[in-house]
Amino acid sequence: MCRYKLIKGILWTVSLLPFPVLYALSDLCCVFVSRCYRKKVVRENLRSAFPEKSEKERKQIERKFYHQFCDNFVEDIKMLSMSKEETMRRMTFSGLDEIKKRHEAGQHLHFFYLSHFGNWEWIASINYRLQPWGTSGQIYHHIYNHVMNQLFIDLRGQYGGVNIEMKETFRRILQLRKEGKNYTIGFISDQQPKWNSIHHFVPFLNHDTAVFTGAEQIARKVDAFMTYGRMSRPRRGYYHLDIIPMEDHPATMPENAMTDWYFQLLEADIKEHPEMWLWSHKRWSRTKEEWLRRQEEASTNA
Repeated sequence: MCRYKLIKGILWTVSLLPFPVLYALSDLCCVFVSRCYRKKVVRENLRSAFPEKSEKERKQIERKFYHQFCDNFVEDIKMLSMSKEETMRRMTFSGLDEIKKRHEAGQHLHFFYLSHFGNWEWIASINYRLQPWGTSGQIYHHIYNHVMNQLFIDLRGQYGGVNIEMKETFRRILQLRKEGKNYTIGFISDQQPKWNSIHHFVPFLNHDTAVFTGAEQIARKVDAFMTYGRMSRPRRGYYHLDIIPMEDHPATMPENAMTDWYFQLLEADIKEHPEMWLWSHKRWSRTKEEWLRRQEEASTNA
């Protein structure tokens, strides 16, 4: 706990620097980060996702991605000391009236699809916009480093929303439904599932991609209406999330239709602004061929 307080105190002090200084630090860090942080992963992801692009075009995306990546880092630090007024000025939203309308019609749970696109951490400030008629919540994956885990819990929770650990998602959402209040829950659904959690593949960025279907599955069970969050970056230090209606009653849709739709929307956004997606994670290490082989092996041994 003492170590966490020390690190948070140092980061809070850094966060007091004005944005121009923080972005100068970001530019400086980018020189080094772009040379050593998961460079092979980023290049292989870009090569396999965009085989039609030239090497020059992919390198341009790579450079822009690392600038976005480093900007995210200083912007997240800045969250520690940003005022409510500045946060609301820099992170804006549209589509909130449609959410309120559906809540007033009797649907208390709203799930919206998000991704590692732009600065996803700033989206937690949506709780400022929902009050007093709604409350936000975000699903998070536990980070094994205790200091980083607690830091991000604090950052995401400082706006008054609910933090829900991934493994507790369904249980906690059932609890929230019993309260009878209006909740908007964000699902970052572009992560790679573990082998035993793979149930569905989608065509995504030139790959058969293993995907999480949890957001859709839970929405079908609790009758949550679903939307898609389309993020844009009007200029450096400013983001906008357009909340696009998808389906009011997901259970009426074919199985996995919502998940497929989400990845179609995300792919279109990535193709338009590829530098804004998180290319440094190993998104396609679990192939469909290997999954089928494991399935066959398991049925043979059963």
